[in-house]
Amino acid sequence: MGLGKLIDKKINSLSMKINKQKVPKHVAIIMDGNGRWAKKQGKKRFVGHNRGAKTVSKIVEQAAKKKIEYLTLFAFSTENWNRPTEEVNILMKLLVSSLRKQFARLTENNIKLSSIGNINLLPSIVKEELSYVKNKTKNNTGMVLTLALNYGGKEEIIDAVKTISDKVKNSIILPEKVDESTIIAHLYTRNLPPVDLLIRTSGEERISNFLLWHVAYAELYFTKTLWPDFTKEDLNKALSEYCKRERRFGKTSEQLN
Repeated sequence: MGLGKLIDKKINSLSMKINKQKVPKHVAIIMDGNGRWAKKQGKKRFVGHNRGAKTVSKIVEQAAKKKIEYLTLFAFSTENWNRPTEEVNILMKLLVSSLRKQFARLTENNIKLSSIGNINLLPSIVKEELSYVKNKTKNNTGMVLTLALNYGGKEEIIDAVKTISDKVKNSIILPEKVDESTIIAHLYTRNLPPVDLLIRTSGEERISNFLLWHVAYAELYFTKTLWPDFTKEDLNKALSEYCKRERRFGKTSEQLN
């Protein structure tokens, strides 16, 4: 049996196990390791980013096949502006070209594109391309793919607090009526359900200011695999591991059984 057929057989085997159990409704991924992948190959960082973009395409399609309802990808953080200007420019150009390339696939797979973060600070060409694809896929009824762009979890909560404070000041919201639902309604992620499974590649084991509110009860899955090397089989492994977890939400195991 060839290597390709063997890998497909393993993927199908894991898929069957996952299909027999409940898949997470919302999966979020911190796509880490593009630069390290390029360094290991003796190549420049932009080569790693290009390879990482190809991985995005494969994983998005696989997630849709697994009937995941929401997939959120950490594409560009507020902290990423601190990288060298040349690298930031390359990332912006790559984002535009990726949106153009992926438009047909999103349509074919009935995927709706969304975004979170301070989009206004992105270059005009990025905003235009993003707006175009979002508008063209807005009526798709399959998986919702959300790109976190110029996004920071702390900033999201701060912005929500500022907006709520202003509404309280102007008597639009009564102070005693402010609760968890009020805060959620003012987050960038207000249209997204809580994250069930957070995946981070490259061996780093931290959240890095990503979806701080929404990962409160998420299952965390860390893998040493660098993002450009992350495969459909790796995603299936993460989903299979999620199925083994007991999500108690403060209750005891006995209460759940």
